Amino acid sequence: MRKEIWFGLSILVAIVVALFALMPAPADMSNGHLGLLMLALVVVAIMLGFPTAFTLMGMGVLFAWFAFHSQDPGQAVQLTLDLMVQRAYSVMANDVLISIPLFIFMGYLVERANLIERLFKSLHLAMARVPGSLAVATIVTCAIFATATGIVGAVVTLMGLLALPAMLKAGYSTQLSAGCITAGGCLGILIPPSVLLIVYGATAGVSVVKLYAGAFFPGIMLAALYVGYVLLIAKLKPSMAPPLPAHERVVALPAYLDAIPGAYHRMAVPGLLRSFKGANGTQRTLATNLFVALLPALAFVAIMGISYRIATAPEAPATQLVEMGAQQDFDSASGVDAGGLEEPPVEGGLAEPPTDAPAAAAAAPAPQATAAIPTPASADPVAKPASTGFWITLAVLAAAMAVFYLLFTFARLEIFKMLLGSLFPLAILILAVLGSIVFGLATPTEAAAMGAFGGLILAIAYRRFNFRLLRESAHLATKTTAMVCWLFVGSSIFSAAFALLGGQEIINNWVLGMNLTPIQFMILAQVVIFLLGWPLEWTEIIVIFMPIFVPLLAHFNIDPLFFGLLVAMNLQTAFLSPPVAMSAFYLKGVSPPHVTLNQIFLGMLPFMGLQVLGVILLYTFPAIGMWLPGVLYK
Repeated sequence: MRKEIWFGLSILVAIVVALFALMPAPADMSNGHLGLLMLALVVVAIMLGFPTAFTLMGMGVLFAWFAFHSQDPGQAVQLTLDLMVQRAYSVMANDVLISIPLFIFMGYLVERANLIERLFKSLHLAMARVPGSLAVATIVTCAIFATATGIVGAVVTLMGLLALPAMLKAGYSTQLSAGCITAGGCLGILIPPSVLLIVYGATAGVSVVKLYAGAFFPGIMLAALYVGYVLLIAKLKPSMAPPLPAHERVVALPAYLDAIPGAYHRMAVPGLLRSFKGANGTQRTLATNLFVALLPALAFVAIMGISYRIATAPEAPATQLVEMGAQQDFDSASGVDAGGLEEPPVEGGLAEPPTDAPAAAAAAPAPQATAAIPTPASADPVAKPASTGFWITLAVLAAAMAVFYLLFTFARLEIFKMLLGSLFPLAILILAVLGSIVFGLATPTEAAAMGAFGGLILAIAYRRFNFRLLRESAHLATKTTAMVCWLFVGSSIFSAAFALLGGQEIINNWVLGMNLTPIQFMILAQVVIFLLGWPLEWTEIIVIFMPIFVPLLAHFNIDPLFFGLLVAMNLQTAFLSPPVAMSAFYLKGVSPPHVTLNQIFLGMLPFMGLQVLGVILLYTFPAIGMWLPGVLYK
């Protein structure tokens, strides 16, 4: 630990030296310089180990009192206390933050449902023939489980206990194994539903729904970059990721298949159909397995049937717009001829004075404009024919389904059943929560409540639910939520004090005085965030520095949504960059004694490079993140 301590102390000393070198003399300091001093002191205090939330609150209250005292000494204390109450209440009244405890509670429930071991084993067998199969299965498992839980520490710790020994036993490189686990576990803070995106949305005033829609494809892209890197390493350097031996690819078959000779490599569906003839007491088992084997075909038929209904749905009849005045004149003129209701004749009552008959007769034909008569709607709308593209897609998918069943052996049926019990429940839970948010069916808070209920159902279904699990999950969710909410309160007070002192104005003037182009500003901002990820965690970067960057975005015509997506991908490095590389310490705590911290750091470096590459790709091709929000929320 000596090198890491010295590295951290050197960064701390560099900050202090830069502070004294760049700040003016005490006699020449303005309130704005005091704001910058407060910002530097907060970073130093956090690096020394003081609690972030209370450091922000303490510094904010102290410097806010100084700002008020410099303007009105008699009201300084009262104004400072009012500021504390108003900022704390504004955080309490933020509806978006209600979803945080529910998502965290869902994560802890899913974590304790013991799904990760089943998921890793099934993915490991499903990808047995892929180069670097163990590492690929590790990344996919981490991505899915981190997405479902959003708890980086839990995912890295569990995968360190489960996947690291298996990879080391199979002869995988220690650095590659550590990098796959630490980088894969961090994907949960990017792929929605992500607490990081909620915190950024609440801090920057950006729609969380749009952030979720925008972060989906960048998260998938980053996971694909990880998998591509592993496949490349496995091809170029097989010694770092050797293929699995044949005996580890074997799947144990159930007892009812003993009566079928050569069942391991036989096609499942024809074999099950033929087995019904001589089955004695196993018809129910065979029928169940046949139903499971036909699930992909049934899902294909259902999806294509729904797609056909959508593709051939009749268009809505066009409504004919008529000028309101002309229609009113037509109705009043044709009311008698059409046999409609009219007022009874008045006898002896008041009547209009007589008019000139020829003039009335001449005016009568004027409203007879047949063009204003609306056309009657057709009795039955006619369905339009399906397009050629639909039939081509149907033919291609049907051929793919036929090939799938030709290769669908009994061994693959057992792997499919394992995936059905581990991958699909999590995938359905994630897609239900995310889909309901993205497609506008539920608010983030409602979707989080549905996800928490889904987590309870999963824990009950896998027979892991008990009062102790519920109590621990609720306790941990409460602790984590309290930390996040106190961070928001501290950040709000700190930002108010920073603005009162004029620190934000100094930074704005300094940045605008550099005459940067939008590209240069974006590069500067991302480099600063990347460097901040070395000594600070993502929560501190979001709540302290985003209120500084966000007001500058309007000047450079940068969409806060796009900026947030870049920041979320950039902050992946905060978990991998020393000295505060929390993923490394999580993994070191559960790794074998011969795995050193330096090996873990070396394994994380290539994945940090891939994260930087992901940021560059997202900036170069903004449609990766902005296409889906643009389609859904025009």
